[in-house]
Parts: sequence; structure tokens; C-alpha cells
Amino acid sequence: MTPSAVPQLTAPDLAYAKQRHHVDSVSRLLGQDGILKISLGFPDPDSRYLEQLVLGLHEHHGHRLPITHSASRGWFWDVRPSIDTPFQTPQHQARSETMEAFPWHTDCSYEDLPPRYFALHVLQHDRFGGGTLSLMSVPRLSQLLSPSTRTSLTRKDYSIRIPPEFIKEPEKRDIIGSILTAHRDAQPSSGMMRFRRDLVTPLTESASRALQEVDASLKNDKAQAESTLHLNSRDLLAGSIVLVDNRRWLHARNNIKDPGRHLRRVRWDAVPFDDLSSK
Repeated sequence: MTPSAVPQLTAPDLAYAKQRHHVDSVSRLLGQDGILKISLGFPDPDSRYLEQLVLGLHEHHGHRLPITHSASRGWFWDVRPSIDTPFQTPQHQARSETMEAFPWHTDCSYEDLPPRYFALHVLQHDRFGGGTLSLMSVPRLSQLLSPSTRTSLTRKDYSIRIPPEFIKEPEKRDIIGSILTAHRDAQPSSGMMRFRRDLVTPLTESASRALQEVDASLKNDKAQAESTLHLNSRDLLAGSIVLVDNRRWLHARNNIKDPGRHLRRVRWDAVPFDDLSSK
């Protein structure tokens, strides 16, 4: 899989975010491939285009509005190292606020209603070549798993811890749920996933074995060759936006080399993870 396989659109000016044909194209491509790159033809330091686009998807295509990131942060979260800036959640540094690598995960795996989509607006790409965004196809990964493992992953046999920086209710620190689900009438191997390994604790022996197989599959050379896409800083220059189906693609990044790297994230269309009828 190569960066050229990612569908692309352009937005020459801010007005495109409200033009029906443009919003329709975004909805169609995102539904079809689960990933889309948009190149902005104008400066947008406040991410107004992205805000208006998500509102258009809500109005015209039934997407639910963005979720707040925590008790102290709203729709947008700045993905940048907290070197000269304070943490966005008081007292707690998010992993995205470091320069460290971030292994395979989906966003908000710890939410009862995890968002179906997320978008990253590149305000400043890594000028030294770090921070590559890697994405792995969940359906292709699922095909590498044994039937028994796929079945185990669909059971609510997993405790998922909520990171302290994203806690919204002080008394709620974790959830119990499944890792894999599927569309109505779909094969288990075409499933959707929520996953962040460091937050997951298996509650049964079969759940533990299933996680071990997932861990092995994520390191499998075949999975890497056939299921993974890498978007480096040259693929996502400043002014780029990448939109991703958060259940059909795992994502990761390598180490950031540029302390000035700055992305802005929004997550939206949150629905129950096990709602098989959801779009």
C-alpha cells in the first residue's frame, strides 16, 4: 500500500467547506475507503475549514457532532510536544504531547461511544522527517487472525482503562467492552476494532490468548506489507488534512524529530461500538 492509494481532494478556499458538492465528495470517499487527504489552498491557522466541514457532514450526512476530548478540552486537541507549552489537561501529559513514538491504536478506545472518524490538520509538518503517520487496515488485519481469536475479541471480556488526561467523569476510570465488532450481515474478518494495547486488560484466559495473537499479528511481516500505509511529512505537508475511519484503520507514529511539529485533531460521529447497524 502506497500514499498514492489515498483518495485526495483540494479545497482552494474556505467556502468549499460549505459547498454541498464538496461535502458530498468527502462523505462518499470517506465511506468508500475510510481515509481521505484534503489539501487546503489557503492559510487556516484556526482550522475553520475543518470545523465547517464536520458541521456540513452533520447537516447533510447524519454524522454526529464532535466529542469533547476531556473535562477541560473541547472539540479540538493540539497534537504537539509540550516543551514550551503547558499540558492541555492540567496535571497530565497526553502521549500525543510528547516526541515519543506512539504504537498501533484507535482513538478513544476507552469511550462507551467511540468516535467513528477523526481528522488531523497539519499546521506544521515535521521539518526533520519524523512523525510519520502509519495506518493499518483492520479488515486485512482481521483476516490474519484465527476464527477463535476473532470470536473472543467480540466478547465483552476486556477492561479498558481511561487515560487520566481524557477522564470526563472523576469517578469513571475504565470501561468493560469488546475489541472487535462487525457491520450487520458482514463477515467477522471484515470487522471494526477499538484498540490501544497499553490500556487493555483481558478478563479471561481466552481473552488473554486472543490479545497475544493480535500482538503477534501486528508484528507480522505479511500484515506490514499488505495492510499498512505510511504517510511521512512529505506526504502531509502543512496545509494538509487527513480524515480517517477510526474503526477501519489502526494508526501509529514514529518519533517526532521537530519540536515545532503541530497537528490539530477533531473526533466525531460517536456511536456505541457494538451497534452493528451503524453506518
